[in-house]
Amino acid sequence: MTREVWNTRVGFILAAVGSAVGLGNIWRFSYAAYENGGGVFLIPYFIALLTAGIPLMILEFGMGSKFRGAAPMAFKRAKKSFEFIGWWGVIASFIITTYYSVIMGWSLVYLVKAFNLGWGSDTEAFFNEALLEVSNSPWNFSGFAPSVLAGLVGVWFLIWIIEKKGVQKGIERANKIFMPLLWLLLIVLVFRAITLPGALAGIEWYLKPDFSKLTDLGVWQAAYAQAFYSLSLGMAIMITYSSYLPKKSDVVNNAFIVSLADGAFSFTMGFVVFGTLGYMAFAQGVGIQEVVKQGIGLAFVVLPAALNMLPGLKVLTAVAFFLSISVAALSSLISLVEAFASALMDKFEMKRSRAVNLTIAASFLCSLVYATRAGIYWLDIVDHFINSYGLMIVGILEAVAIGWIFGADKIREWANSYSDIKAGAWWDISIKVVLPIVLIYLVFNDTRTNLAEAYGGYEPAALLVGAGVIVLGMIISVLLPFIKKEVE
Repeated sequence: MTREVWNTRVGFILAAVGSAVGLGNIWRFSYAAYENGGGVFLIPYFIALLTAGIPLMILEFGMGSKFRGAAPMAFKRAKKSFEFIGWWGVIASFIITTYYSVIMGWSLVYLVKAFNLGWGSDTEAFFNEALLEVSNSPWNFSGFAPSVLAGLVGVWFLIWIIEKKGVQKGIERANKIFMPLLWLLLIVLVFRAITLPGALAGIEWYLKPDFSKLTDLGVWQAAYAQAFYSLSLGMAIMITYSSYLPKKSDVVNNAFIVSLADGAFSFTMGFVVFGTLGYMAFAQGVGIQEVVKQGIGLAFVVLPAALNMLPGLKVLTAVAFFLSISVAALSSLISLVEAFASALMDKFEMKRSRAVNLTIAASFLCSLVYATRAGIYWLDIVDHFINSYGLMIVGILEAVAIGWIFGADKIREWANSYSDIKAGAWWDISIKVVLPIVLIYLVFNDTRTNLAEAYGGYEPAALLVGAGVIVLGMIISVLLPFIKKEVE
């Protein structure tokens, strides 16, 4: 089966950046910086990028371009017994796809509402009661929340249209539109945010350096976690995308460009978030710590409330903000779907059309649970376990399997073949020593936290179901290599 290739290097870079830049860049990085030393957080973050994020990106780009296959095939071609590692990355991506699509569905609803600020004055009530119609427990599903279901259907229709067109005419062409648009929206939002009264005070909270934090192990843990999660690593995506590269491609330079572009977007979005929060605090006569919030609540509760309070250009700013969230989510969701569909094409010799249909049908059906009135609970639980264990374990297995068993030097030599920047001994050390130590520590620390206190106050049965989803995914990834119909 002839493998598709990117039409241009720019197309590949934009698609890879589109995958990396997602919802977490908008609501996670700025809060992590605020909590972990302000501007000082950039020091451990960039060290984490250089010693973990970029090295793993080079490894995944190198594997995809060298072995010319989606993650399972690439790992199998490195060593037959490694195939399950690739499948676990693919299954992890599939699990993420099922709930990420629902969050994007929320974003589309908010984008429509932004044209008349339709979330009203009580943004928390709108999110929890009008949109999600949240039930009183994870076990009380109570049917679908109509607006969420409608958004979800719209999301999967968009993804289906783009994915069916293939790498060049679908994914590449879409990202050539989405990424310039996203950066343009970012510029508009930054300019709007920094011109608001009180914005500079908010930005000062964001960047105010606290050098004492550099000796805090928790800050370094947050930096490495941010570098790992933000780059779409361990999700089989970057291996899949790089498998569509022409043979003579600059792997190392591409990895630096994508990683630094992702970090730059996260850092710049912080000015939007904290500039707007600074204005909100100013308008209410309270400190920034009284209005700041992390995660989903920041994007769908706090910032809509801040948009309501703007002195002018409310609708324009609201539309730009939720359009940026929708574009970031869509480009990332495309990459998650492609990782799974490409693996099916390799393993079962499927045509793209059939692989895409099966992937989207399965993803849509599984995502329906998150569109119920108990969906937010299960989204929170499954996301917690996939991030605490699923992706981290993939990263550890990649580092050990390729770094120690297959040989880091073989991937490094391949990556350096056509690269202007060469990966040297620092890369081997990062892959073989720094990366596994850091990821094992993060898994250990999450496990210790989970054992000490039940996550989110959920009852044990609900948490066991969440953990069970991850364990089931791992079991499936171990069994899939035994199915023989595949391209060798």
